[in-house]
Amino acid sequence: MNIEELRYPIGKFNPPEIITPQILDHWIEDIASFPQRLKKEVEYLSEEQLDTPYRPEGWTIRQVVHHCADSHMNSFIRFKLALTENNPTVKPYFEALWAELPDYKSAPLEPSIKILEGVHQRWVIILQSLSEEDRKKSFFHPKDNKTIYLDEVTGIYAWHGNHHLAHITTLKKSKNW
Repeated sequence: MNIEELRYPIGKFNPPEIITPQILDHWIEDIASFPQRLKKEVEYLSEEQLDTPYRPEGWTIRQVVHHCADSHMNSFIRFKLALTENNPTVKPYFEALWAELPDYKSAPLEPSIKILEGVHQRWVIILQSLSEEDRKKSFFHPKDNKTIYLDEVTGIYAWHGNHHLAHITTLKKSKNW
């Protein structure tokens, strides 16, 4: 695999022109199942395996799991802001710098898995209750300098979970773990 395939093992997110209820249901299903799928892939890995980068100059499996917890918590909060405010501006954060903090480098995975389980359980309740009008609510992301609608964010985070899960499964397969 080349570096781009290692970075994006399932490709980059490309939203469909029309987001149908069926597409949304599929995305919500991916979000609902992500914590358990992730847990299944990492629960029997050794400390050495958890500290293995998924690609040259990439994050370790441990960093990927902690990143998913932080990223998905941020997205859940952004959803709630968009549902309760008119196109709020969200705060970006420096993911690469967060990944260098001590919790990313050495903390056990269990707290982040628990965060993902709880956040996703609550997130799915909100996702399943959204009206068509709610799905068109938005927030403004200053890093990308654009307004992002909740229906698209749902797809982005379904992809995001699958994207990072593929980092782990691709590495496991390449190492015969």
